[in-house]
Amino acid sequence: MSNRLPPSAVVLGVLGLIPFVALGISAQAAGEDAESQRYLLALLGYGAVVLAFLGGVHWGFVLSPTALAEGASEPPRRDAFRLAMGVLPSLIGWAALLTALLGVPEVGLVVLIAGFVVTVAAESRLRQRGQMPAGYMALRWGLSVVVLMVLVAVLALRLIGARILL
Repeated sequence: MSNRLPPSAVVLGVLGLIPFVALGISAQAAGEDAESQRYLLALLGYGAVVLAFLGGVHWGFVLSPTALAEGASEPPRRDAFRLAMGVLPSLIGWAALLTALLGVPEVGLVVLIAGFVVTVAAESRLRQRGQMPAGYMALRWGLSVVVLMVLVAVLALRLIGARILL
């Protein structure tokens, strides 16, 4: 698989970090509890959407015209795993958001953190098998580290009851 990514993929990936950082800071800087909760729900919602997008990448690999033209070159079991990788991140993101909506946002953050960790770890395993482009994985690791730093920081600050003063 190619190691090169279009420059626009890198730029858009980095720009996709802006809502994570902005919402993470806002969730901890907001003065009112209700306002803080709105920012936290927005952060969890954005994280759930991003996880769903990351899952969709796997469907793209399985259903791409190149993969379909190759026919049965990949065992059906491998395709089934890739298709499952397309759905599971969406379900994890939804569970994180649902947990927060049910009144336990800290648990929602833990679920979202686990979702990002599991997704990038599974993709790294696929990369070791030559099923993910190295360039994509380099970008994914870089972006995932920032996302996880934000989510873990928000969780830690919420658990100790701290606020960010701006």
